Amino acid sequence: MPGAYTHIKEAWKDPDSTYVKELQWNRMIQWRKEPSFQRVEYPTRIDRARSLGFKAKQGYIVVRARVRRGSLRKHTPIKGRRAKRMGYTKITMAKSLQRIAEERTAKRYPNMEVLNSYWVGADGKSKYYEIILVDPDHSVIKSDPKINWICEPQHTGRPYRGLTSAGKRGRGMHNKGKGAEKIRPSIKANDRKGK
Repeated sequence: MPGAYTHIKEAWKDPDSTYVKELQWNRMIQWRKEPSFQRVEYPTRIDRARSLGFKAKQGYIVVRARVRRGSLRKHTPIKGRRAKRMGYTKITMAKSLQRIAEERTAKRYPNMEVLNSYWVGADGKSKYYEIILVDPDHSVIKSDPKINWICEPQHTGRPYRGLTSAGKRGRGMHNKGKGAEKIRPSIKANDRKGK
């Protein structure tokens, strides 16, 4: 018999066709009024947070981050060009908005390390992600053998180096599907190999 986490997971797979849609409608009204980085007491998606390493114990916090949607929105050149050569449309970022949310949160909380993050909602202007942060100097974290690896100095600045799940996905490290070739160690490194 499936447990509570399974039901939550199934509901979040297609939020628009389940009870999550009504919940999100009310949440968005509240979230828009809050600051860009809001610390939350409990994860919105407890199943996803747990699967990404969150534990309800000291040393862990969850922050909801808001990032504006859209591409780079470059300025129109002052000098004359035909529309095709303006160079301000269809220019997209190499990083996903989730990675940007992780980096900005890490900058906001410099004493914490980003463990992982997950999507919690979107409206016309913004996307919302919840970022799991761990305090590497906390005694509870240091004494937990499952997470104390994050206390070592080589794990500092994880989101800036693309070491979170979203970062690895952006670097092409998750391409392990049917017939998909692994492009390791990264897209950039593979580009360099051919030169």
